[in-house]
Amino acid sequence: MRRTARLLIGTALVAATTGSLAAPVYGAASGRLEVFPSTVVPGGDVTVNTAACGKDGTADGDASAVGAGRFTLAPSTHEGDAIGQFRVPPSAQPGTYEIVAKCPAGGPEVRGDLVVVLESARGYVHPRGIVKTGVGGALGSDPVKTAAGVAALAVAGAGGTWLLHRRARGDGI
Repeated sequence: MRRTARLLIGTALVAATTGSLAAPVYGAASGRLEVFPSTVVPGGDVTVNTAACGKDGTADGDASAVGAGRFTLAPSTHEGDAIGQFRVPPSAQPGTYEIVAKCPAGGPEVRGDLVVVLESARGYVHPRGIVKTGVGGALGSDPVKTAAGVAALAVAGAGGTWLLHRRARGDGI
């Protein structure tokens, strides 16, 4: 039941993100690396699994092509799959990247593709970089000018308070 649900959910997600039906994420041949989701935005989490390393197998994963580095695949409760996760860095550029997992003791090396896009399935683009609004920062770029401005405000505030205090006492201005 769980395998069927994953198969249906995986197929629906792939169809929703790519706009067409594709091969299901789960239920593929055991000699390849399954990548879920196969399409991701920068900063997203990715899960990979494979049955190529045997029932109690582990694997060393490599997602350095996309900038995520190495990760470990550990045995899963799902019919002998080894499963692992990594996060796509926020600085990842759009494109297709090859993710690799190597089984220990001379076992097979399996590969899968990950597609990085800037636009998510919801149709909006995730912001990247700084926003140039034309308004400067609160402290500005020159600390000397900032200190002079603060001093001028302090003198004006003190002078205004002194004048109001004299007026209230009846000394006149």
